[in-house]
Amino acid sequence: MQIKKGEWVKVHNIVLTSKERTANIPEDTKATDLEMWVKGTLLSDAKMGDKVEVETITGRKVSGTLVEVAPSYSHSFGKHVPELLKIGQDLRKILAGSK
Repeated sequence: MQIKKGEWVKVHNIVLTSKERTANIPEDTKATDLEMWVKGTLLSDAKMGDKVEVETITGRKVSGTLVEVAPSYSHSFGKHVPELLKIGQDLRKILAGSK
């Protein structure tokens, strides 16, 4: 499938292989490649898996392997933590001047 120039895409790149990582990090981290995923506008027509260049929303040009078209955001801030809710309520009271 041909992906057209100008599409919003995600690219992947290996920044450092496990062999290139510094010795001053934990063993499990050292054994893992340092990877990068970047979203941006495709600068030329391509196919999935091609090495491409994208322009990020900040104008930076980044090369990588084309892995996704029209990626969405899927992050979260984790599950509900009751203690954090209580801290927020207590802080509001303190800031409002009442205990």
